[in-house]
Amino acid sequence: MNHIEIYTDGACKGNPGPGGWGVLLKSGSTEKELFGGELGTTNNRMELTAVIQALQALKRPCQVTLHADSQYVLKGITEWLVGWKAKGWKTAAKQPVKNVDLWQQLDAVVSSSGHKIDWRWVRGHNGDPGNERADALANRGVEQALAQR
Repeated sequence: MNHIEIYTDGACKGNPGPGGWGVLLKSGSTEKELFGGELGTTNNRMELTAVIQALQALKRPCQVTLHADSQYVLKGITEWLVGWKAKGWKTAAKQPVKNVDLWQQLDAVVSSSGHKIDWRWVRGHNGDPGNERADALANRGVEQALAQR
């Protein structure tokens, strides 16, 4: 199984507002950058989209170390998801899960991909080179979305 290092980030200019997502994939000396954006979105939606796009870009099962600066994404996938599914996609407060479409998509990608994923939190805007590149890519995604108005 190939080992892939992934850095993901989301950005939003206004929340909600125009947003972007960015991904850096690294395997040995090979690197690939992905980014995109939407006009009417939120930061959390862009954080989730970045992770989904990153995992969907892998063509076969991989050993993945996924770095994200979003506690929302990391706690959601590692702690909250099981309970949400058991409660019919409701929170502990019996409210509908926000961004349920993306959570369901991420859950499907993770469960069907065969990837072995080590989820790691990285402090955003703190000089981590991979996170800084993912952040720059997310901001390119915002610019791309704004250019398509």
